[in-house]
Amino acid sequence: MSAMLAARQYSTAIPLPQSPSPPSRFRLRPSPAAGSRSPAPRAAASTTAVATKPAAAAPLSADRTVVRIGLPSKGRMAEQTLSLLKSCQLSVRQLNPRQYTADIPLVRSPSLFLYSNSIGSGREGQLRLVSVGSIPNLEVWFQRPKDIVRKLQSGDLDLGIVGFDTVSEYGQVNDDLVVVHDALDFGQCRLSLAFLSEAVKACDQVPKGGIFENIHSVEDMAKMPEWTEEKPLRVVTGFGYLGAKFLKENGFKHVRLLSADGALESFPPMGMADAIVDLVSSGTTLRENNLKEIEGGVVLESQATLVASRRSLHKRKGVLEITHELLERLEAHLRASTELMVTANMRGNSAEDVAERVLSLTSICGLQGPTISPVYCRCDGKVAVEYYAMNAVVPQKLLYKAIQQLRSIGGSGVLVMKLTYIFDEETPRWRNLLTELGL
Repeated sequence: MSAMLAARQYSTAIPLPQSPSPPSRFRLRPSPAAGSRSPAPRAAASTTAVATKPAAAAPLSADRTVVRIGLPSKGRMAEQTLSLLKSCQLSVRQLNPRQYTADIPLVRSPSLFLYSNSIGSGREGQLRLVSVGSIPNLEVWFQRPKDIVRKLQSGDLDLGIVGFDTVSEYGQVNDDLVVVHDALDFGQCRLSLAFLSEAVKACDQVPKGGIFENIHSVEDMAKMPEWTEEKPLRVVTGFGYLGAKFLKENGFKHVRLLSADGALESFPPMGMADAIVDLVSSGTTLRENNLKEIEGGVVLESQATLVASRRSLHKRKGVLEITHELLERLEAHLRASTELMVTANMRGNSAEDVAERVLSLTSICGLQGPTISPVYCRCDGKVAVEYYAMNAVVPQKLLYKAIQQLRSIGGSGVLVMKLTYIFDEETPRWRNLLTELGL
């Protein structure tokens, strides 16, 4: 369907919400400061309840024993979701691309296995096939993102991976949704208000410089005298709830929301709308269509999230345990993806002497601290220790600085290795989830 047809079909006025602002439990990500355009990953681990007002909960299906997770069915979000799960040793198997269901099969992988009770028996170091994937009793369903949110609310899904923007837009009337992991590190974008950045003459009434020529912020736009009850600001968006809420909270009194699903950037140049509220990642499409974001116009920042049904977590057998395992795998992989293992040889009188020098460096602190171990070599026919090996986990962004600092204290033979997983004693998000559930 063309953008124009979509606009004609859906161009009914959507009134701004008249109810009070939603309660504080509905936590939208704050808009960045003026001039900020890049959504930053949230540093603090959190579990977020998404709700604006209570709604009647659909009963859980008592005859369903399997746990269901919904994944995006198409597009880049779908590809990145499957890639992330594969990196966590959870490869999704879809036997037929036309099917909506899939599973995570048990994977057998060769691994060097050491029998703790067989040292000296000749059995140590045997090659065994060990399980590296699969979560029992978990059923995968490929769905449209908005349907994942809807089916979580209806009880037809227990878990889902979907963008925070979709959760916020389609989950606003039900407090059953719990954002278990709010930063899966893909699908980053922002929902933003944008308008024509220069005069694109769509009709004779548009002045030479454009009506937004001297408008620089959301506050400026809200105070424009052009918007009246007879001629309101026309905003086209696919996010009717979030768009209306944002405009009302920022003082817009005369607004007409137009609903459309695609090619929103074409509406202002064609004279069909004054502004758009749409998802922006790089901003290239906006610039190519002479549109620009307005200062203070970021509605929310979004990325992929793991979402669960509160009722399922409480009442359906196996959901809480599977959520725990998913969190463990995701947290371990995502944390490791930003760190590197650095090994260096260093001369020293003792392990303590080397540790003292290493701990004086600002970029090499490790998880709890560096590991120092002796390096044995043969000198004049005798085994002696001249070097010590230093091992420490270093943030990727500090790698070069760490190498320079190691060299400054006598480090040599520096090795750098990627990490696959870093498992903490307990993931902070798991504790936050239990607190959110009152467990």
